[in-house]
Amino acid sequence: MAAIDGCEAKFRTPVPEERICPKCGKTIEVFTIRGKVTEETACECGYVVPAEEPDSPVVEKKKEE
Repeated sequence: MAAIDGCEAKFRTPVPEERICPKCGKTIEVFTIRGKVTEETACECGYVVPAEEPDSPVVEKKKEE
């Protein structure tokens, strides 16, 4: 992490998180950014945790009329 990234870099680094498989109940390790799964992860039973689109920390300015 470069010093120029500041505190925003923590929002781009995937974090390992344990989730429970809704099909068989086993624990699955998924990688998340801000609570959203970054890549598909398959359980041993065949259930696939789908990837979700992460929230962007960038805020767009609205045009004033």
